[in-house]
Amino acid sequence: MKYFRGWRKFIGLALAGLLLSWVVSCARPANQASDGTQTVEFWTMQLQPKFTDYFNQLIAEFEAENPDIQVEWVDVPWSDMQSKILTAVSAGTAPDVVNLNPDFASQLASRNAWLPLDDRIAADEKAVYLPKIWQASTLNDESFGLPWYLTARVTLYNQNIFDQAGISEPPQTYAELAEVAQQIKAETGKYAFFISFVPEDAADVLQSFVQMGVPLVDAEGNAAFNTPAGKAVFQYWTDLYQQELLPREVLTQGHRRAIELYQAGETALLASGAEFLDTIAQNAPEIAKATASAPQISGDTGKKNVAVMNLVIPHSTDVPEAALTFALYVTNDDNQLAFAKAANVLPSTVTALEDSYFTNLPPQASPVEVARSVSAQQMGDAEVLIPAMEDVKELQKVIYDNLQAAMLGEKTVDQAVEDAAAEWDER
Repeated sequence: MKYFRGWRKFIGLALAGLLLSWVVSCARPANQASDGTQTVEFWTMQLQPKFTDYFNQLIAEFEAENPDIQVEWVDVPWSDMQSKILTAVSAGTAPDVVNLNPDFASQLASRNAWLPLDDRIAADEKAVYLPKIWQASTLNDESFGLPWYLTARVTLYNQNIFDQAGISEPPQTYAELAEVAQQIKAETGKYAFFISFVPEDAADVLQSFVQMGVPLVDAEGNAAFNTPAGKAVFQYWTDLYQQELLPREVLTQGHRRAIELYQAGETALLASGAEFLDTIAQNAPEIAKATASAPQISGDTGKKNVAVMNLVIPHSTDVPEAALTFALYVTNDDNQLAFAKAANVLPSTVTALEDSYFTNLPPQASPVEVARSVSAQQMGDAEVLIPAMEDVKELQKVIYDNLQAAMLGEKTVDQAVEDAAAEWDER
């Protein structure tokens, strides 16, 4: 099993081996006062001070509806959350509700760190959330977290470049993207897009495998991409590079370069969040005026990637019912919609996502409003595309290194795929 092989290494870096001997059932201070009032300690990830007023109001309203429960809110810097929660869980002093993401939370779920939810949440309560998003917080068919807010990229495209190239519609699939890339290069001399093949950067290329119908690993964690379909994906990116339809620096620079090129008017497409349109308007107002939004480019699967934030309840909590009551409150339809409006994110509940805020655009809708609507509309096809696994960055490096070798002509595509699969399986 490779899913959690990186666990020991991560523990060594974060806790100097302390978690190897943890017992998640160790006692923690009681969270119940003599008058019966229960205290729920709630950790979020870098949401202060921007959303302090939102959470203070939410907590006040919750406590008014639940006078026997008090909430203590602690906001933790993004860079500190993993080490802090690992330390707290190992010491039996974890908070009662924690804001994490499914990828990291799943690593601790394998260690029985979180309260299982399937027997505690009724079917109608679970049905409130988008089904594919709910699955992101499951491991071995057991639910360990509640979905919270979502972010998803859209395709921003420069209509001026499209007009110059004689293209009327943005590409929807990778096959169409290759055709558009050829036409834009031939008619304008510019590149259609930039996507990074740097192993340490974003996983856009890795996600493209899944979108084109290629699983990355099998149930045992072994390479699943050494197939004709997997070789076709290697061939796709190799051809684009060797036909000079991708900038040379895709092999050495990350997503920041994609932003720079788009804002400079040198590329026609940019995968980004809707909120980034404001930044483009500040840095390159003429480019912003020419920019329109379309759904994410995908493969024949139609799958769209989404980033999920969730809420988990540590197994060691001594107020499990109060903690679950609060977590369900934070993630209910009304509160998810309110937070989505405040933070310019997407909700993970079905009803909130169907709200007119996302579906009905005003006559003079701003580019951000349009992009937000496009982003919301693709949530029916959205899911977390990269499987929850500890060594995912190592998998990305193995695939990217060998893919780069094929792109540079150092290996054939077949050899690059076989070498990548062998190297991963040996790990």
